[in-house]
Parts: sequence; C-alpha cells; structure tokens
Amino acid sequence: MPSIELRTRQSLALTPRLQQSVRLLQLSSVEFQQELRTALDTNPFLEYDSTDTEDVALATATPGDDAGAMPTTETVAAAEPESSPAETSGSDTMEVAGQDDMPADFSGDYGSRSSMRQNGDADSSDPAEWARCQPTLREQLHDSLRLYRLDDRDRAVARFVIEALDDDGYLRQELSDLADSVDLKPELTEEELLVALRLVQSLDRPGLGARSLSECLSLQVNALPTDTPGRGVARQIVEHHLERLARREQVELQKQIGCSAEDVRVACALVRKLDPKPGNSYGRADDNYVVPDVIVRQVLNKWVVAINPAVQPRARIHRMYAELFAQSAGASRSPLAQQLQEARWLIRNAQQRFDTIQRVAECIVAHQKAFFQYGEIALKPMVLRDVADELGLHESTISRATGNKYMATPRGIFEFKHFFPRELGTESGGTCSAAAVRALLKEMIAAENTRDPLSDVTLARMLADQGVLVARRTVAKYRHLMKVPPAELRRQV
Repeated sequence: MPSIELRTRQSLALTPRLQQSVRLLQLSSVEFQQELRTALDTNPFLEYDSTDTEDVALATATPGDDAGAMPTTETVAAAEPESSPAETSGSDTMEVAGQDDMPADFSGDYGSRSSMRQNGDADSSDPAEWARCQPTLREQLHDSLRLYRLDDRDRAVARFVIEALDDDGYLRQELSDLADSVDLKPELTEEELLVALRLVQSLDRPGLGARSLSECLSLQVNALPTDTPGRGVARQIVEHHLERLARREQVELQKQIGCSAEDVRVACALVRKLDPKPGNSYGRADDNYVVPDVIVRQVLNKWVVAINPAVQPRARIHRMYAELFAQSAGASRSPLAQQLQEARWLIRNAQQRFDTIQRVAECIVAHQKAFFQYGEIALKPMVLRDVADELGLHESTISRATGNKYMATPRGIFEFKHFFPRELGTESGGTCSAAAVRALLKEMIAAENTRDPLSDVTLARMLADQGVLVARRTVAKYRHLMKVPPAELRRQV
C-alpha cells in the first residue's frame, strides 16, 4: 500500500565558487595563466594590474552582493583548500606573499591593457612566434615530399604513410591494416603502400619509415659509403644477429658470420653508432618545458620559499566600471552583477590558490631540508597525510596542491611529488626513502668496474651491508627507472 514518509538527510553541495576554487588549485601554472587571461578577455570587470603597490579594496558593493563574505569551508574540507588568513583581507587585487624576498632578476609583471593601448602594440604578434622552432618529423617529410613530381594519388598515399609514422619514425601498423583504413577509388593495394613507403624512407634521414629495429638499422647501414670499414659485417649483424649483439656474444658472432675478431669489433662499434630512433632528432609539436610555481633559495642559512612572479599575472577589479555599475539603477538584477561577482571570486580563489601552494611548499622544504644540503641521498620518506596534518588541510587538498606543481631549487627543478618518496625499512628498524636507495644504487653503479659490472643480486647485497633491506626485483625495478641496463649490457671488453 503506498505511503508517504518524511526523512531528514544531510548532503554536501559545492557552490560555484567552491567548484572554481578546487579547479584552480589543481591547474598547472601554464593552465592557470591561460584561465586567468581568458577571464581578463571576457569579463569587463577585470583588468591587468600594472602597479607595484597594493590597491585599496573596492568600497562600493552592489545590493545583495556578498563580495566581502567568505564561504564556510569546514564542512567541505574534502573538496576545497582551507581558507587562509590572507584571503580574508578584503582586497580585490591579487598579491602573493614573499614577493619582496625575490631577487631582482625574478621581479617583473605582465603589461597592462592600458599600456598596450598607449604603445599601440595591442595587435602586435607574440614575441614567442619569432623564436626558433625546429620542424617536426611530419613537417620535414611533407616539405621533402613537395620536391617530387607525383600524381595526386601517389602523393596522397605518401602523405598518408607519413601521417601513420610514430614520433620515433617507425611505421608500427601492418600495410594490410593501412590499406583497409584508406578510402580511395580504386581501392588501395599493399603494393602501392609499399612503393610509397620506400619513397618516404628515402625522403630524409636514413631509418625513417622502418617497420622494425632491424630494418631501421639496415637502412642506415645501406646509406653509408661503400668503403666504410665493417659495413658488410654490420649489415649481416643488424639483419640476422641483433640479439647476439645485445648480449655482446662477439665470439658467437665471429663463428656465425665467418670473419675475424677485428672485423666483428669494428662492425659492432659501427652498429652502436647508429640511431635506433631517428624520429626523435626532430622537433616535437608539444611543449617540453615546465614553469616552476615556487622558487627556493638560501638566505642567511635559511631556506626561503617564494611564489614565482612569472606564473602570477596580476589582476584586479576595474574600479571605474564597478563604481558606475554600482550607481546604476537595478544593478542587482542586471546580468552584469553575476560577472562582477565572478570577477571577485576569481581574484580571491586565485589568491587562495597561491597561498595554499606556498604553504605546502614551505612545509615540504621544512621536512626535506637535508635534501637541499646533500641531494637525493638525503630525501626522507613522506606522505601527503604528513603535510595535511601539519597544515590542517584535507589530504585531497594537498594532492591537488602538489599535482603538476614544480619547485625551482639550487639543485634543479623538481615536481612537488618528487619530495614524497615511499618508505623502505632498514636493518636497524628505521626507515629510508626509495629516492635515497636509488641514489645509493646510482653511486654504486658509477663506481663499478666496467669489465665486471655489479649484478642486481650483488647490488642488493651491498645495500644490505649498509643496512637497507631490499629484494633483488626491487633493485631491478629501480635500475630500470634510472634507465640503467643490466650488468651483462654494461660490461665492456
């Protein structure tokens, strides 16, 4: 029988401002700058702040506007960073603590809209467009293809083969699969694709368009002058004996090929000079650089953390527009009221983002002081909860504040996650970090005898002698992460 029942239930709801705060915190520095520039271009109440002094908060407020009120974050700790004292200062201008501690060469800001208009450079091109840019693999091959006289069908097939190449220059797909994926009339055959592939292989650097490592090295050997010492033996090695070459079985190679030991030595040296991934020598379409969010430097034997000014375009409420809007009739019911509120939210959420990142960075530096003095070997094990408990924030907030964030230190640029190595046990009952173990392994391998390199079992035994208990497979995993080949491949005769 149907019945009506009344129940009380609590639920967590994220307001638009909280959602924006969470989203801004997890953005990288480049993504945040793009987000802020988009807001500056679309929101009339935002403008670039080219001044170096703090602006007074906007005194006027629209009716029903809660610009001076901060939402409660205690009930949504899992979704948003805790509110910091700097956020409740009431300023509508973004300023980051620690700017005065920055050296002169890091100071600077982004030009304002007004200065751009006065200088007449608003429509000028981006200076980065004038930077030297190496062409990508596909761009280079397409440019070389234009030099050949081909009919429309042959040129289209060659272009299709170029687009099918991987970034390292290999053609990983079968020709039959490629033929089925092309819609041409008449239907494309494997023979046509093979002819186009041979053409692509001759366009630029030898080895491009290869379907296997053996073919890649064969193309490079065949491109060498005929009088190159060891060329004939090298061709046989790359076509039939690559596995023996990898295992350094030179005696077996000498028997299989039927040549002298000197010929094998010269041929092996020639093969090792070849490029197994010729496509990597070209430019990449993606951006292979990072911008640090914070800068760590030593001042009077104390490590100081400051926000990198280059990642923080200053923005503020456009005072004139906001005052005119507040004086207009029916301002609270205008669609512009939402944009003014969003402008204030963006500025304060951005300020809170920088405050949270700096607090997390300062906590990391305080825990890992030994790293800045002695390097990787002094990294201590640390987890996100350690920072969350110390700062009084939720662990998910720390995760967002450390994701895609980078720290510039005297030892280089490191991701925040680099300072959270996992914990390993020691013989004495203490702990050490996985990063410290990798640093020890690197030192041991660097000091080994190249004629008798250390095996993984030997490395694990040497670590145990120093009190670090790790299994052989753990040593193999760390060695693989450091891109160090096994002992048999490190042996030099």
